Amino acid sequence: MNQNLVKRIFWCLIGVAVIGVGCAVFKVSNLGNDAFTALNITISERTGISLGTVTLLVNCVYFLAPLFFGRKYINIGTILNGGLLGYLVDFFYKTIIGIFGKPASFTNQLIWLIPGIIIISLGLSLYQNADLGVGPYDYLALGMRDHLKLPYFGCRIFTDGMCALAAWLLGGLVGLGTLVCAFCLGPFVSFFDRNVSGKLMPHE
Repeated sequence: MNQNLVKRIFWCLIGVAVIGVGCAVFKVSNLGNDAFTALNITISERTGISLGTVTLLVNCVYFLAPLFFGRKYINIGTILNGGLLGYLVDFFYKTIIGIFGKPASFTNQLIWLIPGIIIISLGLSLYQNADLGVGPYDYLALGMRDHLKLPYFGCRIFTDGMCALAAWLLGGLVGLGTLVCAFCLGPFVSFFDRNVSGKLMPHE
């Protein structure tokens, strides 16, 4: 295994862990997570199954899409994202709540929300720049783009919108945090691509 691949696997794993921290911080804010996590949290709350297990099971279903229609997007990063992320969110959320407790006011909720979006963006940047596959859910928009010849931005809005709608219909929390993710992730990820991930993993 060459050193460049080892380096990319390392930063991919770090990226997934950082995303887990960010999603946990978002959950602590209780203002709504990104659409995918919001739906998984809602299913977890309705069934009593842990978020980690729900996320793993949902990703197994989503994994069928790239398995049949987009195998070029499957790599070790796909497995790390699909298998570990939910459990990491569970672990970090319980750890943070155990130390700090739940925010008692809207101001305190915002204090958690703001670093949450920054942390998630950094994690996504590290994960994506490692270029070792995409998460099962993330493939859905890419697959729609590839096979339906539609703009990626519109496909991503559609998949996120469906998750957010499903979470809302099931009585889950879809709020300010969900909107912040929809509008702010792109610019923040691009910032970290230029200033952090691109320097850690320069493209040859």
